[in-house]
Amino acid sequence: MLNSLTTHWAALPDIVRSTTISTLWILAVTIALIICVALTTLWERKVIGWMQLRRGPNRVAIFGLIPGLGQPFADVVKLITKEVIIPAKANKFLFALAPCITLVTAFVAWSVMPLSPDLTIANVNAGLLFLLALTSAGVYGVILAGWASNSKYAFLGAMRSAAQIVAYEIAMGFALVGVLMAAGSLNLGDIVRHQQGGLFTWNWTWLFPLFVVYFISGVAETNRAPFDVAEGESEIVAGFHVEYSGMAFALFFLAEYANMLLISFLTAVFFLGGWLSPFEGWPVLGATILAAPSFGWLALKGFVFLFLFLWFRATFPRYRYDQIMRLGWKVLIPITIVWIFVEGVLSWAHVGPWHT
Repeated sequence: MLNSLTTHWAALPDIVRSTTISTLWILAVTIALIICVALTTLWERKVIGWMQLRRGPNRVAIFGLIPGLGQPFADVVKLITKEVIIPAKANKFLFALAPCITLVTAFVAWSVMPLSPDLTIANVNAGLLFLLALTSAGVYGVILAGWASNSKYAFLGAMRSAAQIVAYEIAMGFALVGVLMAAGSLNLGDIVRHQQGGLFTWNWTWLFPLFVVYFISGVAETNRAPFDVAEGESEIVAGFHVEYSGMAFALFFLAEYANMLLISFLTAVFFLGGWLSPFEGWPVLGATILAAPSFGWLALKGFVFLFLFLWFRATFPRYRYDQIMRLGWKVLIPITIVWIFVEGVLSWAHVGPWHT
C-alpha cells in the first residue's frame, strides 16, 4: 500500500504536490501556534504568580496530571460557550470583521518566518516588506472594533491604540531599515544567513541601538504592559474591545498573544541570528549538534524574548499616554534615524559586517 501511495504521489503534477505540502505546513504551524498561545497564557499567570509569591493556576488538570495545565483549555471552553453580544446600534458587519482582521494579520505573518535552514512556508524575496505591510494592516482591526461598537469608551481606546501603534510602527520600520542595510536583502532567510559566523557576527553587535528600539517598539505595538494604555481600566473600562464577549473577545486575545510570539521570534531572526547556533565556529563544539543550525535555537531565543514580555508586565507600572507618545516620537524614532546615518557612514568607510 505504501508503494502504491508513493507511486500516486509521484504521478501528481508538481504544482499539486507543492500546494499540498504548503497546506500541510500551514495547518501544522497554525495548530502549533494556537497551542503555544494557550500555554503562554498559563505561563504568564504562573510567572507573575511566582514573582508575586503566589502559586498561579493550580486546580484544573488534564487527566489528573500536572494541576493547572488544563486551565487554558478550560478558558477556551468557557469562551466558546459564552454568548456573543452585539450592541443594538453597532455596525454588525464591521463589528464581526474587526477581530478577524486582527487575527488574520497576526497569523499570516508566520508564513514568511524562516523556522529552520530548510523550512519557510513562503520563501518570499520581499518578506521584510510583507511583514511591514501586515503589521501595519493590523491597526485597522483595532480602529474598526472601536468605531463599529458605537461606544465612546471603545472608540477612545481605539484612537489611543491606533496612535500608539502608528508611532511605534515608524520606529520599528526605521530599525528594520538598518537590518536591510546590513544584510542587503529583504528575504528573511538571507538576513539570517548573513549573520553566520558565531555570536559576535550577529546583527545585535553592530545594530545594538536598533535592536533595543525594535524590541521596545514591539512591546508597545502589541499593547502590552507598560504600554497598555488602550486598556486603561480606570478611564475607558477596557479599551477598544470593551463591547466584545465570548469568542469575539477570544479572537482579540488570541491575536495579542500570537503577536507577542511573532515579535519575539522576529527579534531573534533580525538581530540574534535566528536558527543559527551561538557556538558556530568553536573548535571544540564545531562538529557537534550544539553548533548546528536548527529550529531549537530559534525557539530558545524566542522563548527568552517572550519571557521578557511577561517580566515587564509583572514589573513596570503603566505609563501615562503622553509619556508613551513622547518616548515613541521624541526618543526612539530619533535614535533610529541617527543610527541609520551612522551605519551609512560605516558602510561608506567599508567598516562593518555588510562588507565582509
